[in-house]
Amino acid sequence: MKKIAHIFLVLAICIGTSQLVFSQSFEVSKKPFSIGESLTFQSKVLNEERILNIYLPQNFSEEKEYPVIYLLDGSADEDFIHISGLVQFGSFSWINMVPETIVVGVANVSRNRDFTYPSTDKEYVEKYPETGHSEKFIEFIENELQPLIEKQYPVTSEKTLIGQSLGGLLATEILFKKPDLFKNYIIVSPSLWYDFESLLKKEPKAYTSQKSIYVAVGEEGDVMKRVAKELYKKLEKNKRSNTQVYFHFLKEQDHGDALHLAVYNAFEKIFASKQNITD
Repeated sequence: MKKIAHIFLVLAICIGTSQLVFSQSFEVSKKPFSIGESLTFQSKVLNEERILNIYLPQNFSEEKEYPVIYLLDGSADEDFIHISGLVQFGSFSWINMVPETIVVGVANVSRNRDFTYPSTDKEYVEKYPETGHSEKFIEFIENELQPLIEKQYPVTSEKTLIGQSLGGLLATEILFKKPDLFKNYIIVSPSLWYDFESLLKKEPKAYTSQKSIYVAVGEEGDVMKRVAKELYKKLEKNKRSNTQVYFHFLKEQDHGDALHLAVYNAFEKIFASKQNITD
């Protein structure tokens, strides 16, 4: 009985002590935690308000110039935060995979409208009647988006485009039609099945500037795997001496989770070798 009483006494002391600790008041200050800033502007080309989410390197300085990564599906609740995290991680001095880089996340308004060209697939158009206006969106990128970023931030001429799914379709269309808008293309799980695979039947436009092109796809079904591989083969066959083309099959990933690992792998291929050369 004495042992039991002793145990209860110890428990009572412990409980009383914990209550005393947690009853103490602490002064807590809170402040917003930010990884960059958000720009809102009225697009004359698209005739609507657009939002850009901007990641700035930790030691960002107006006295230094930075490469820019343009990220499609760049809303805060889409791919902006985790891709910016990859850029931050890759630019750590002990990783040295990616140079300090500005990320421009282009927030979505209508993916089907902005990321697709006109389709002859009546069933698809009936389901998504807003589809087929990528020409306007590409004009927006060329004549408004890039000039705005170049005016607002100190940037170099190195521009990278990241697109996945329908965003990968748009990235491929830009690469085929206006390749010099970007130096590097990261194309993940591209929806090249769109419009009966018509984009794959076109020949890419010639370009003069150096290019690095990375194509990836996960375990996403036979059609998705086939069209991604066909894109790679087409680019590899037509590449110029100043072009590097990479392909990666992510056998452990699917359409929902391929992007993050693919972008990491693309950074290793596209940027790491450049970093090592300059070290």
